[in-house]
Amino acid sequence: MADQKRDYYEVLGLKKGASEADIKKAFKTLARKYHPDLHPGDAEAEAKFKEINEAYGVLSDSDKKARYDQFGHAGVDPSYGGGDGGFGGFSGFSGDVGDIFDSIFGGFGGFGGFGGGRSTASNVNAPRQGGDISVNITLTFMEACHGTKKDIDITHMVKCPQCSGTGADSNTVKQTCTECNGQGSVKVNQRTPFGVISSSKVCSKCGGKGQIITNPCSKCRGAGRVRKTDKINITIPAGINEGQTMRLAGKGDAGINGGSAGDLYAEIRVKSHDLFTRKGNDIYCDVPLTYMQAALGDEITIPTIDGNISYTIPEGTQSGTKFQLRGKGVKAVNRDSHGDQYFTVTVEVPKKLNKKQRELLKAFDDSLDEKNHSRKDSFLNRLKKKLDN
Repeated sequence: MADQKRDYYEVLGLKKGASEADIKKAFKTLARKYHPDLHPGDAEAEAKFKEINEAYGVLSDSDKKARYDQFGHAGVDPSYGGGDGGFGGFSGFSGDVGDIFDSIFGGFGGFGGFGGGRSTASNVNAPRQGGDISVNITLTFMEACHGTKKDIDITHMVKCPQCSGTGADSNTVKQTCTECNGQGSVKVNQRTPFGVISSSKVCSKCGGKGQIITNPCSKCRGAGRVRKTDKINITIPAGINEGQTMRLAGKGDAGINGGSAGDLYAEIRVKSHDLFTRKGNDIYCDVPLTYMQAALGDEITIPTIDGNISYTIPEGTQSGTKFQLRGKGVKAVNRDSHGDQYFTVTVEVPKKLNKKQRELLKAFDDSLDEKNHSRKDSFLNRLKKKLDN
């Protein structure tokens, strides 16, 4: 019996039914974390990377995902579970279960979610888009609010400069593969409970290219692509926030067989600020007031993300009062609108009073009446009524 595999959703840290976007995002995060280039010689990281790729290869393909959701691993790996699983009759076959069902039911528009739209070995020679890559970009709080430009280093696959992506030296002779006659795929017959079924497989002799290169390029060893680190400049728009992702088209890995390049996804991280916090496009901060400022009112300085402004605090302001500054928040990304800023005042009670200060404060308190303590008076009245009842 085959070794038990982990659930593919569990591998990517997702729940069954996750959306295509969630699957893609989870894969990028984990692939970046365990990429072999970042962990040279780490067998455990390499194994995790392979497991992540295997899970993504199934869940990112709508047909395979449908089979997996219905039948589990047996739906995408006919050798899984030996003769004991729900697809035990197919155990031992090297072909994909979907290939078998497509061969039988494909002409009838598919069966059980298996049919239609699947790529086969016959199109391996077609141009293929390069893979997407992702990076993290860390911004200061103010850089995120106002926008900035960042130079970052990315490592991606680029077209080999020596062979221009052909994979062959200039003096090479390309020969049509005799195994597949230039098709890139070969027919394989499989004996199943339904009879002998023919399916297409990638030609092992030419690797699906249809041609044999007699003298592979010495730089890329026939791959047509090489890994390179480039420095690129990214313009960060004003108002971008923690966790948002920017897409830069064509900045990912170079394509294969003349295909277009993949994309670069830059995930934004934002550092915290000493004074401000942010919720959406609104800014929040706390402002301290002295006892006298709160009692008498005062014109005070309020910090904003665009600089300090003056604001008049009214007489009798209570600690915890929140004020709103319209339009003083963060600019919405790619829109001509701004959030607001809210600041909450905190009245600081004086400490370590000397004798004279205590006497003055006591005299001041004795001079006050109920008009000066509306909240206290209201509280005492409510308390008295409660006790009387």
